Amino acid sequence: MGGCAGSRRRLSDSEGEETVPEPRLPLLDHQGAHWKNAVGFWLLGLCNNFSYVVMLSAAHDILSHERTSGNQSHVDPGPAPIPHNSSSRFDCNSVSTAAVLLADILPTLVIKLLAPLGLHLLPYSPRVLVSGICAAGSFVLVAFSHSVGTSLCGVVLASISSGLGEVTFLSLTAFYPRAVISWWSSGTGGAGLLGALSYLGLTQAGLSPQQTLLSMLGIPALLLASYFLLLTSPEAQDPGGEEEAESSARQPLIRTEAPELKPGSSSSLSLRERWTVFKGLLWYIVPLVVVYFAEYFINQGLFELLFFRNTSLSHAQQYRWYQMLYQAGVFASRSSLHCCHIRFTWALALLQCLNLAFLLADVWFGFLPSIYFVFLIILYEGLLGGAAYVNTFHNIALETSDEHREFAMAATCISDTLGISLSGLLALPLHDFLCQLS
Repeated sequence: MGGCAGSRRRLSDSEGEETVPEPRLPLLDHQGAHWKNAVGFWLLGLCNNFSYVVMLSAAHDILSHERTSGNQSHVDPGPAPIPHNSSSRFDCNSVSTAAVLLADILPTLVIKLLAPLGLHLLPYSPRVLVSGICAAGSFVLVAFSHSVGTSLCGVVLASISSGLGEVTFLSLTAFYPRAVISWWSSGTGGAGLLGALSYLGLTQAGLSPQQTLLSMLGIPALLLASYFLLLTSPEAQDPGGEEEAESSARQPLIRTEAPELKPGSSSSLSLRERWTVFKGLLWYIVPLVVVYFAEYFINQGLFELLFFRNTSLSHAQQYRWYQMLYQAGVFASRSSLHCCHIRFTWALALLQCLNLAFLLADVWFGFLPSIYFVFLIILYEGLLGGAAYVNTFHNIALETSDEHREFAMAATCISDTLGISLSGLLALPLHDFLCQLS
């Protein structure tokens, strides 16, 4: 630092034209760090949610689980599906795809419930390593599985990876400029789209589910590289510097006074302070729970039952298209923060519940004449869910103080997971009831 300062003094003592380029260097360094962090958080969002999305896209194949010689998962490319329950008017698996959802979400729920209490005591680097290893293990275990039970164990590993990664990286955003939240959210949306699209595309191209899963092992490696090689050191960042223009319009989420703490640190918060912060977050947590309950009740409770026989797509192919279109909507809306900022996320929760009621009525009465109407509704469903996610975390980042932000981000992570878990628990008995109808 002394040499750098001395160089600047010598330049200022020399001819005037030599001092003109000097201020550009820090600006270039700042812009370089900004883009490295933006791309880094986008890739972390992409890689963190990728295995979770792929397991949901493969749910129908995991439960069908027909094996050919050589342990190759069989995917029937033909248009005529073979019903698993011929006595039902639905083409049902013996177990609902909600079982895969629960295996993919309950470990995440446990992690997020415990995270605000003590996960901050564990350094970030070991958490990221565990997340990457679990993601790779999930692909391998499901690919080489010989039974549904073993496959579900692989899905559990994907859940641990996704849950630990989400709470880790969202907490990490407290040490970086607030803009990285939109990049992270866009990356998670990209994971949904690319995960569902890659599974759909590779299986449609003729690869077995086993080969498709093994081809995705580069994703956990990319996650580790993004964290350890791409992100800049957070000590040099100013979490609120670029948002000073918005600070005057910011409304405090927590209206209680707290002692002065080191900005961005949640380890010094008492249990009473954590409870006070959590109560202030409920305005955003509750609608996000409702949004995710409704959309995942649709995804894992109704997708399998929204089966159209008047199309060239097999049942498995229809299910994969539903997942892909949903994730396309999520990606678009999670990337839209700079274009559209929604403060009242309760409206999104109401609209998602109307979506659920409409599709549940169609499952019961069968009034939609074509699968393409369902395609449009599912795309719209994804748009609502993605908008609720990115706007919730953006609003919290704006309305919490620096000392509360790390804890607030970790605590709010429970919202989507809680809603998804509740939807999975209710979708299981609904599946059994509807599949018994003749």
